[in-house]
Amino acid sequence: MRSLRPVDLARRVGVSTQLIRNYEAAGVLPEAPRTESGYRQYDEQHLDALLTYRALAPGFGAESSQLIMRAVHDGDIELALRVIDQSHAELHEQRRATDTASEALGAAAEQFLDGQPVSGPPLRVGELAHQLGIRTSALRVWEAAGLLTPARERGTNYRRYQPDQVRDARIIHMLRQGRYGFDQIRPVLEGLRRTGSTEALRAAVAERRAAHDRCTRAMLHGAALLDAYLNR
Repeated sequence: MRSLRPVDLARRVGVSTQLIRNYEAAGVLPEAPRTESGYRQYDEQHLDALLTYRALAPGFGAESSQLIMRAVHDGDIELALRVIDQSHAELHEQRRATDTASEALGAAAEQFLDGQPVSGPPLRVGELAHQLGIRTSALRVWEAAGLLTPARERGTNYRRYQPDQVRDARIIHMLRQGRYGFDQIRPVLEGLRRTGSTEALRAAVAERRAAHDRCTRAMLHGAALLDAYLNR
């Protein structure tokens, strides 16, 4: 087989030679023999392993992809296949969560569309956190991100969430459960508050579903290279 240097592998995928050494240490690459002077000697199998890992990572994530490749090089193909199955199952659950959140968000958004004031008692931070089933620290993070602006009690300075803030917190919570980032949530809330428009909400849901599709395609591509690597 053609002998390859660490720099040859690094240049092929556009990473540093140190990262190539890290990949070998992590089991992503099979162990490389050494020359008498201690230099690593890679070959086409190491290049194939590197390309396979790099194809797996976008769909399965770096941690799972490392586990898959390490299991393959340890001869534990069953473990590698189990990790693949688990990743597909997790993506399926994410799709279901997105569908569930979409339905719930649609219902919650109706409170903006009817133009009627939101009713209900104001809640303190602990009460709202308990109602949503989250930590109080999450509400403070949302406040720091500019998503919520609770009022403050005179004298005590305690946070008091008015009914409209409680409604917004529910929507934020549902979006966070669907793994939406703050930059995706902000335009949704702004659109709902300003005009009652659900356009940004529909766009956020559509983008989340598109992300699931991209992940599935990436998994398929990575799995194809892994199958070829197993059959080499």
